[in-house]
Amino acid sequence: MIEFRTPTQIEQMRPAGRFVASVITALAEKADVGVNLLKLDALAHQMIREQGAESCYIDYHPSFGAMPFGKVLCTSVNDAVLHGLPHDYVLADGDLLSVDFACSVDGWVADSAYSKVVGTARQEDLDLIETTDQALAAGIAAAAPGNRLGDISAAIGDVARAAGLLVNLQFGGHGVGRTMHGDPHIANDGRAGRGLKLKPGLVIAIEPWFLHTTDEIHIDPDGWTIKSNDGSRGAHMEHTVAITEDGPLVLTARD
Repeated sequence: MIEFRTPTQIEQMRPAGRFVASVITALAEKADVGVNLLKLDALAHQMIREQGAESCYIDYHPSFGAMPFGKVLCTSVNDAVLHGLPHDYVLADGDLLSVDFACSVDGWVADSAYSKVVGTARQEDLDLIETTDQALAAGIAAAAPGNRLGDISAAIGDVARAAGLLVNLQFGGHGVGRTMHGDPHIANDGRAGRGLKLKPGLVIAIEPWFLHTTDEIHIDPDGWTIKSNDGSRGAHMEHTVAITEDGPLVLTARD
């Protein structure tokens, strides 16, 4: 069921957005060569406790997960692009890391993701991250009242195709509110002018993710981490966005 929020409720969602943004920023600063993924998860867990917030991940067990997630953070490295289960891995020079974090503050959820290269970067990885960020910006710009859901998807897909990337449609954006994943699903490609008409009060996570040379994926034996079928690297960007009378409001904007 698609739910619409009042202006007052959107204001109540701002603290969750600010907190998620602060955690993503702290993790991006901490992630470096020699840092263990479990330490990043521990930092996020500490910040949740200090805030008095509630993790959206730790007990999360959808149909595609082998077991409850058990961590508070998704850390996807290199050929992993989504739902990366933190494990005992030390980041190496040149690793492409994507961090995804969702959390509830005072009963409202926000969700965001960010990709970076630690240490020495390959230009193709920087280009992939930049393209993914541009696709996110295009999707947000299309999230205006009066537009259609397909306008968001088409805007994201147009950026991907212009960069020569393939687009996987299995996982994409989603509604956000009292829970992390709600309706509607927002594919990362589609036809402009189609789908749900966007109205003020709709709050969604827009999250383009792309792989260098494929759109085919599989789940790692850990039961969660989604990887490319050909070993190519991936990038993932995400913001929680409220549609308002004045246009899109990015609740998880980072300073």
